[in-house]
This record gives sequence, structure tokens and C-alpha cells, in this order.
Amino acid sequence: MPGLTEEDILRKVKELGVKFVRLQFVDILGILKNVSIPVDQLPKALEGEVMFDGSSVEGFVRIEESDMYLKPDPNTFAVFPWQSKGQITARLICDVYNADGTPFEGCPRNTLKRVLATAQEMGYAMFAGPEAEFFLFHRDQEGRPTTRTHDQGSYFDLGPIDLAEEARSDMVEALEEMGFEIERSQHEAAPAQHEIDFRYADALTTADNVATFRLVVRTIAQHHNLHATFMPKPLHGVNGSGMHTHMSLFRNGKNAFFDQKAPYQLSKVAMWYLGGLMTHARGLTAICNPLVNSYKRLVPGYEAPVYIAWSEQNRSPLIRVPARRGVGTRLELRSPDPSCNPYLALAVMLQAGLDGIKKKIEPPEPVNRNIYHMTSEERSEAGIGSLPGSLEEALEELRRDEVIREALGDHVYTHFMEAKQIEWDIYRTQIHQWEIDQYLAVF
Repeated sequence: MPGLTEEDILRKVKELGVKFVRLQFVDILGILKNVSIPVDQLPKALEGEVMFDGSSVEGFVRIEESDMYLKPDPNTFAVFPWQSKGQITARLICDVYNADGTPFEGCPRNTLKRVLATAQEMGYAMFAGPEAEFFLFHRDQEGRPTTRTHDQGSYFDLGPIDLAEEARSDMVEALEEMGFEIERSQHEAAPAQHEIDFRYADALTTADNVATFRLVVRTIAQHHNLHATFMPKPLHGVNGSGMHTHMSLFRNGKNAFFDQKAPYQLSKVAMWYLGGLMTHARGLTAICNPLVNSYKRLVPGYEAPVYIAWSEQNRSPLIRVPARRGVGTRLELRSPDPSCNPYLALAVMLQAGLDGIKKKIEPPEPVNRNIYHMTSEERSEAGIGSLPGSLEEALEELRRDEVIREALGDHVYTHFMEAKQIEWDIYRTQIHQWEIDQYLAVF
């Protein structure tokens, strides 16, 4: 609800009979956290006086520095469209502050705001729109998630083949009640895979919306005794879930990517931004694809973008330029997946694009062939590189990319790398069932 004041919020909670307010924030891994307060503590919260233990949150602070404060953003006020024990609950998304009143550099929302401020100094405002895909699976008798698919549908199927039609409709209604403008919902390519698209917005609102979207989808799925997962590749042999992200820059209220007289009707700013994205594509992958499992999706053959190229005419390159021009001119980065921290992902995408603008990085010519059908020799001759093939490789690329590291800041970068190196080390030292099946009886 843009433009709300603290007085507006206090009046609304009284009118609506709100009993509790969740003060929400995300950790460095993008996991949504909250502190729940009774409504009579809301005035104190709106003044930024609610304290929590930061040492208990992934990647925040050490135990001796644990006191942190939550500063709510009044524009994020919303009432949850479901009740717990008949009680109405609202939420506010918060920025995390240090005990001395300064913004905490490990807060992902603060990270994005800092990069947005850099863009603003250059005269630009970033707008973005994600397409977050997810799977719906059955739960077992104890309520634990399984990978048993809920249906056998594919692109754009409807009931009775799309057995999740009712659940998806309830998700759309819940999101709309929380202020989303839903543009469409559909069954996706794989069995049990779905997509709900909401209207683009400024980058900070979009990041907030992604965090809220994941919460709402999983909550409504649970009401249907289903489990919604944003895991990039939960099933072998079918498409994984992506979060294709459309983005554009505006300047003085006009789309800075559009130039009617330029080649492709893309302005110099758009081309330089595109050049920056391509230059830093490998460096930003660890942030946009942060799980070991992310790289099971980023393989040829399942429509996932692997090759660093761009095109207007096909969906096989990393970056696509959708056909719409004018105010809707935008670039679509197709590699991110919905497990990413949306604040950090948008921050590094923007930082890469701004670096392209600052350095006037010209992108290569578009590739209008189906890259999936090209041989490795043909791709090499065309100068088409590829994204990292594993989390380990992606982390190494992040280490080398000073521009992306600058976007994250030292605190986020250090703690993200530590957490992900541990994740990779645990994975690589495990004995997986495939190895047992493949080798045990043979060697």
C-alpha cells in the first residue's frame, strides 16, 4: 500500500481488527524471518524500537554483537488473507539496523537499496518483473513433503489434467488480497510445475514481492495438503524451475532502454547494460543460482539458459529482448532461479548493468540461431561462452569478479561465500545413491 503513513497503519489495524503484526526480514540466504508482536506494540515497532538477536540469524553478526533493530517500511503493510485460530495478522517488511542506529550492511534489503542509490545518482531507476516457477507435490501421511507429482499436465493444460487448478486459483486470490496485480497463472512444462506472474514494479518492491510470493504460495499449498517448492530441479528428466527476470531502467519517467531510431530500437544505455550483464554473467551466477541443485537445472536440453549470448528471436540464449518496445522495452535475464535471495539477485544484476553503462561495454552481435543445436566448435567460433557448471565453479567466478563483490559489500560477500563453501563441501563428500547403483556391484 504505497504512501501509507504510520498514522494510516495504526488506523487500519484498528479498523480491521488486527491482533498480531509480523515484522519480516530475510537472511543472507534469502530465507524469510519474522518477529511477531501483539498489535499494542505496533507504535513502538513503527519507531524502529523492536530489538532481536542477530547472532541467531544466518550471516548476520557474532554473539557479542547480537543486538539489532527492525525498522519497518510503512509501504509494505499488508494483512494476511488467512487467519490463525480466528485471529487477523498483518505484516511489515523491515530493514535491519545496528544498535547505533546505522543500517546493517549484512541486511540484503539494505544491500539492494545501496545499489539502487548508485543508480539514482546516475539518473536511473530500476524496474523489474520476475517469472517465478514452482512445483506442487503431495505430502505424506505425516505431512512431510514428497516428490510425488500432483498431476501429469504440461504447458497451459487445464482441468481435469491440471489437478492444481483450484490451489493455483486460491494462490492468485490470496496474492491479490495482499495487493499484487496478477497478470496470469498457468501450468508450466513439467508435470506439477506452475507459474504465476505479477506486474513489474520498482526493484525494491519487486524483491519484497518475491519474498511475499514464496510465502503465500507455500502457505496456500499447505492448505490444500500440498507442498510447494521453489527448488530449481526437484525431478530428474524434466524442466527445472527458473525465475526469468525482466528489467529496465527509467530516467525522468521515460524508459531509458528505448530509442526508436536505434538498431533493434534499443538505446545505447540498453546496449551497454546488456554488455555489462554479459560481461559479469559468470560472476553473478552464484547469487542468482545459489544452490548445489541450481546446476542440475543449468544443463542443455531442458530450456534452461546455459550459453552467454543474447537474441530478440529465440529463447536459447542467456538474455532475450522481448518484442515489446516503447515504455515496455526490457531485457530478460533467463538464468536466475527462484531459490535465490531476490534482494541480492536484483542488486548484482543492476550492478552488472550499471558497470556496462559506466564503461560503455558494447555487447556482441545477437545470436538468432538455436544455440542448443550448435556444436561446441560452432559456439566457440561464435565466441559464445557458458555459465558455470557447478556451485564450486560459480563461487570461484564470484571471487574473481570485483564489480559483483562490490555490489554485495564485504559483509554479505564473506558470509555468503562461507555458507556456500560449506554447502559445497558437504555435497561433494557425500556418497550418493547414484554412486552406489553405478559402482558397488561392478568394482
